[in-house]
Amino acid sequence: MKIAIINGPNLNLVGIREPEIYGDVSFDEYIPQLRLQYPDHFISYFQSNHEGAIIDELQRIGYGYNAIILNAGGLTHTSIVIGDCVKAISAPVVEVHISNIQEREKYRNHSYVTAPSVHFIHGKGISGYQIAIDWVVKNL
Repeated sequence: MKIAIINGPNLNLVGIREPEIYGDVSFDEYIPQLRLQYPDHFISYFQSNHEGAIIDELQRIGYGYNAIILNAGGLTHTSIVIGDCVKAISAPVVEVHISNIQEREKYRNHSYVTAPSVHFIHGKGISGYQIAIDWVVKNL
């Protein structure tokens, strides 16, 4: 199974940014661990701080991958076009957030990505990505 993890703005700072919210493990450390846990699956990783680059990556892989795990970061709450892109591609998308966006600032309570996604995981820390992969492997 081909599974992509796509992260949005500021998620390159996980491990050093607000560790009380995002933890102290970076994606540079975490992604290789995930790949070792799922040797029968191809797991790609992409992160960008730029909305257009995220859309380009979703479009590039959105018709050839079995699933996409997407954490659009702060763009989750503002980007209609990322939500539209998720609707447009054929690969199912699982929305993931490290923190519980429903319990944070009010502006974080809305997501343009949730409706077109097949599943939603939030508030599980960085392990939410593993939970998402487990869900994908079991359900798709």
